[in-house]
Amino acid sequence: MLQTCKTERMADLLFRRGSTDDFDQLKELGIVSYSEFSKVLTPGNWQEMDNNLHSNERLADIITRSKIFVCEANDRLIGMAYLLPSGNPTNLYPADWSYIRMVGVHPQYRGRGIGKKLTGMCIDFAKEKGEKTIALHTSEVMDAARHVYESLGFTMFRDIGPIYGIRYWIYKKDL
Repeated sequence: MLQTCKTERMADLLFRRGSTDDFDQLKELGIVSYSEFSKVLTPGNWQEMDNNLHSNERLADIITRSKIFVCEANDRLIGMAYLLPSGNPTNLYPADWSYIRMVGVHPQYRGRGIGKKLTGMCIDFAKEKGEKTIALHTSEVMDAARHVYESLGFTMFRDIGPIYGIRYWIYKKDL
């Protein structure tokens, strides 16, 4: 069984578990990696997303409830993914599902398989912990991400309508 808690290297990249010690870098990476949405969302919807990305309270909440997987290059975080275990229901996810949130990669490091590796680490950890289902939500403007998720065995579960004014879907994978 793969031990996703250990540190792994891939070329000049370091993959490891994240922690509260990474708070400032996780916040900065979230802002940088999601900044592309400023070009595709309406100004009001972008302002709402940007406010959420800048919220210390929202970040502290997701860090507290999740297992964090990160990628480093030159001692800086350049990739992240959060796995929330079952028992954290929302209006999108039932209580018996685990789910992935905020997969983000710094724009300068995209196309190197970092998001795929981090998502795979989430899947492996969920399997190790005995989760039965893992899910995530993604949007119509995240074509590359949808292809990565589908290549890892996720299938579209249902349309959840607009968030920030764009169409979103839940993808799930039985483990």
